[in-house]
Amino acid sequence: MNYEPPRGSPIADARAPALAAQGGCKGAIRIANVVKIYGSEGAGVRAVDDCTFHVPAGKITVVVGPSGCGKTTLLNAIAGFHSITSGTIHLDDALLCGPGRPKADPGPDRIVVFQNGALFPWKTIVENVAFGPIVQGRLSRKAAFEKARMMLAETGLHNLETNYPGEISSGMRRRVEIARALMNDPKVLLLDEPYRALDSLTKSVMHEALLETFDRNRVTIFFITHDLEEAIFLGHHVVIMTTRPCRPKKILTVDIPHPRDYSVLTAKRFREYLDETVEAVHEEALKAFAAGERER
Repeated sequence: MNYEPPRGSPIADARAPALAAQGGCKGAIRIANVVKIYGSEGAGVRAVDDCTFHVPAGKITVVVGPSGCGKTTLLNAIAGFHSITSGTIHLDDALLCGPGRPKADPGPDRIVVFQNGALFPWKTIVENVAFGPIVQGRLSRKAAFEKARMMLAETGLHNLETNYPGEISSGMRRRVEIARALMNDPKVLLLDEPYRALDSLTKSVMHEALLETFDRNRVTIFFITHDLEEAIFLGHHVVIMTTRPCRPKKILTVDIPHPRDYSVLTAKRFREYLDETVEAVHEEALKAFAAGERER
């Protein structure tokens, strides 16, 4: 059965206005009937099928689902790394990809932070953060370094400017990468399991740091994770995907007020959201496991 977004839902209605009513925020993503097939139509792998939902501007939307279901394929299509087979993806009023344009053009309006990191080990922290706008010619070296120092100060990293990536912790490197991404003033941050390799204590600190950064910048965040507690804690909306081929199974609007801190983890409403998410993801994980067994 194809997923049908609930009428009037602020996230699921792909026919909603491109700019959500967020005080003029930009970065709304509309994904409509997207299909992605790897290989030929007849013998290829259908990774995404008739996928439709809406990512509101200025909000954190977290996508969860079984491993290999197609979450990262969707993120890569938004970023412009992969083409789509059919359907459309819009950013605000602009078509990113669709008929006649199967692959979006990468751009500074959509910045990806990967789980494995991408800092230059031979550059200092401030040099890493300032690098993008200098290379793109958007800022002079002096202006880029001034802005980089401001971004590092806002994220509590001002005392690490002259350090190299290998001299700081993995959690600190994550924060540097997000500061570097925000240097480009993007409409959307695309985060692909950025905290996957971190221990639980460091991860909890990174979550609160990300929410503080979000509260200051109000950039749209499209966040992929396998950590269901992370999804509920961070997200305004949680999109639960089916097993491959990927499409929304359920979309939760998490009405726990922002700003959030870790005290919400013991709240009754948080546990209810988590239980609902675990149940939905577990159903899809069982389907994925059964499909894998049949393929052997």
